Amino acid sequence: MSPDFLLVEKMKAGNGRAGEQFVRKHYPSIYQYCFLHIHNRDLAEDMTQETFLRFFETIDTYTELGKTKNYLYSIAGNCMKNYYKKKKELLPGEMPDIPEENAGSMELRMDVERAVDRLPEDLKEVTILFFFQGLKQREIAELLNINLPLVKYRIREAKKKLSEYLGR
Repeated sequence: MSPDFLLVEKMKAGNGRAGEQFVRKHYPSIYQYCFLHIHNRDLAEDMTQETFLRFFETIDTYTELGKTKNYLYSIAGNCMKNYYKKKKELLPGEMPDIPEENAGSMELRMDVERAVDRLPEDLKEVTILFFFQGLKQREIAELLNINLPLVKYRIREAKKKLSEYLGR
């Protein structure tokens, strides 16, 4: 039984506070996941809200088979796939909205984000989940419905490509 099991059961029973607590708990990581894919704060906010909306719309039929957070990542991934199907391509020159830091770390962060964007989609997804979201390899395998050796392979390949792209 995951830590979210009780919250989900309370939400199913109509407890609004449990819903608020659930959103506060998971919102930052789902938002970051969306932002790392879209690089636009407003769109990431919209995708995050859409993710929770879809989750709450299906809460009555939701049965916990693993971590609820992984289910939210799955919903967020589907929201973004639908977005890209509609849009077909990113607007040229659309830059991530990153808070001002020192110039060196800002430049490095932009280089890393551009390098991640260059990865093939299967490597990009694993990279974001592993390096930026901190999911374990086994969790990624379950979330993406692929076997663990494939996750390990994709992480290894992503590291190689990122090193190549970043010149390290």
